Amino acid sequence: MSHASDTTTLLLAQTVASFSRSELLWELANIAAAVALLSIALAAVALFFFRRRTGDLTLIYFGLFCILYAVRLLALLISFRSLFDESRMFWNYVVWVITCTIILPFGLFLYQVADEHLRKFLRWLLIAQTVFAVFGILAAAFRVNPTKLFLANNIMMFGTFVAIALFLIASKWRPGPRQRLSREFRVFIAGFLVWMLFVVHANLLGLKILAGHNVEFVGFLVFVACLGFVSAHRTFANEERLLAISKELEIARRIQSSTLPQSVPTLVGLEIAARYVPMSAVAGDFYDFLPIDEKRVGVLVADVTGHGVPAALIASMLKVAFAGQEAHAHDPALVLTGLNRALCGKFEEHFVTAAYLFVDLEKSLLRYSAAGHPPIMLASRASGNVREIEENGLMLGMFPEAAYSSVEIHVATGDRCLLYTDGVCEAKNAAQEEFGKSRCKKFLETHGDITAAHFVSALLDRVAGFSGHGSARLQEDDITLLVLDFQ
Repeated sequence: MSHASDTTTLLLAQTVASFSRSELLWELANIAAAVALLSIALAAVALFFFRRRTGDLTLIYFGLFCILYAVRLLALLISFRSLFDESRMFWNYVVWVITCTIILPFGLFLYQVADEHLRKFLRWLLIAQTVFAVFGILAAAFRVNPTKLFLANNIMMFGTFVAIALFLIASKWRPGPRQRLSREFRVFIAGFLVWMLFVVHANLLGLKILAGHNVEFVGFLVFVACLGFVSAHRTFANEERLLAISKELEIARRIQSSTLPQSVPTLVGLEIAARYVPMSAVAGDFYDFLPIDEKRVGVLVADVTGHGVPAALIASMLKVAFAGQEAHAHDPALVLTGLNRALCGKFEEHFVTAAYLFVDLEKSLLRYSAAGHPPIMLASRASGNVREIEENGLMLGMFPEAAYSSVEIHVATGDRCLLYTDGVCEAKNAAQEEFGKSRCKKFLETHGDITAAHFVSALLDRVAGFSGHGSARLQEDDITLLVLDFQ
């Protein structure tokens, strides 16, 4: 054993020997309380990281609060101080810095469990406590007498408790409907009141009004038990809510999947490939077909603004409206006019972009119209060129009297038509550069020798490789691709 270890052991033995039996028991009780608090704090932090998908920070604030209190409790013990070669003044300043800052995680914890009415008051209280903590630490750095600092803290604590009490009393008697306190908050208040009795006793000791031992840690242990219940209850309750939401989203995803075509139409002389890649469980992209006969079919691609459940619900409405357009499937302008009238007035904060393509294989003719949608791309086998075709009117669902026009396009054997949503061209890489229509056209020019099914898979892989969707970066928008090969 080294000389330093021998010295420390001897000093500790001398310190313990100087204690009376009652004092030694008191020191051991404080150490046991500090160890218990540290264990509880570490368990709370571990539980947060184990259940962190809930995103509830009460466990972190609770753990930090317990750690600070436990360290302050140890720093006040003569037996613990004797383990380190530091002056009494050093330990007094350590205790003071913790005393200044410990109220902050406590206030943040309370902010998490309180209702919105109480949160407005707590914001101001947290600001005041933060200002006091900053000035208190600066005062300690300039070596202000700790006795004066602790006196200021006692006054500040009493002022805080009086402010909270007055606010709660005023809230009880305020006009308007009264909300019943949640179970969590009632448990919190019960533990807090018990602790406050011990805190008042400790501050009266600090002000020399009373004499005796500071037993605040006993009340704090009761309070910690209540905080632990609140933290664990919130964490598991949040997780149950997340599981319920995940289950509902999974059901919504299945329902939305059922609204999409389960297969593509089979027409002699036409190969169709479709891919739908949502950014979340449910999305706002949509595509569907209106088969007329073995030579003619209508194709719709649409994109609802926004994401998630609201966009998916509007997409479901769009499917119902599109099914009613069969009578004039040959006229894209009438199809979009009918969809617009069906959707107008059904929602306020969303709109729909759409592209409708009618394919007539007997005449080798396409009729096309769009509503605020990206242009389709047509690759010609004969010339090897790719051209954009745009025939846009207003977005669907905004203006009841919006008018649409269509354009006719002649196609030849070997031509390829690409319909897509803006999630393809607007996919961004780490440098925030978009994939863009130029890259899409280039890919269409250089991959004309593969089948439609292989083409859509290859294009999706190219977009994912460009934007990093297949690795660390999340997909930023829904993606839908339809490829039509004229054979």
